[in-house]
Amino acid sequence: MSESPLTSRRGFLRTAVVLVPASGALAACEGGSQSSSGSAQQGGQPASASSQSAQAEYKPRFFDAREWTFLRAAVDRLIPADAEGPGALDAGVPEFIDRQMDTPYAHGALWYMQGPFQQGAPELGYQLKLVPRDLYRLGIAAVNAYCSKAYGKEFDALDASTRDAVLGALEAGKVELDGVPAKVFFGQLLQNTREGYFCDPIHGGNKDMAAWKMIGFPGARADFMDFVNQNGKAYPYGPVSINGERT
Repeated sequence: MSESPLTSRRGFLRTAVVLVPASGALAACEGGSQSSSGSAQQGGQPASASSQSAQAEYKPRFFDAREWTFLRAAVDRLIPADAEGPGALDAGVPEFIDRQMDTPYAHGALWYMQGPFQQGAPELGYQLKLVPRDLYRLGIAAVNAYCSKAYGKEFDALDASTRDAVLGALEAGKVELDGVPAKVFFGQLLQNTREGYFCDPIHGGNKDMAAWKMIGFPGARADFMDFVNQNGKAYPYGPVSINGERT
């Protein structure tokens, strides 16, 4: 795929680190804590056997089997494992997203969801009557239908480069999906993938705090008074989770 936000892991993660503290933590905390793809991007590595085993043991509560297969295949392309760090499957992103579907956030309980629902200027924000649960249910079915028509097989059965092409087309809004705008669905999937990658492990993602270790984030440590005046000095300790887990 040509150079884009999907292909630059370093740029993708740099953007995600900026966005997640504000939006990711909100989505993850609003409701409390309630595979198909092993292919890697060029130069990348497939998800580890241990991560695939752990994911296989998790039984999704919201997504059905076909949706779950799609979700795993999609997030594996958004953040594939490589030499820089773990991929979305290693980090447990699908589990995070599935668990979020049982929260008030995914039901739209904290949104204003009264009509009229009509297309407005971008600065007016989200205008659809679909809550996150609906976006996933309709969006996954629509993308699979598009792939079946265009390529003769559903998304998870496509090779890695074709999956990337489909995701790029969704991101650019070049695909007409039935029932949901392609860019809106892609944006929802991308945002939740970022959140699951960098969230506290209590929410199901960021297994073993691997994403935090990769970027040097200290996590939920109680205080940093001993390091306030140590300018330019590398922080020597690994991250700590909300539950007090350490690496």
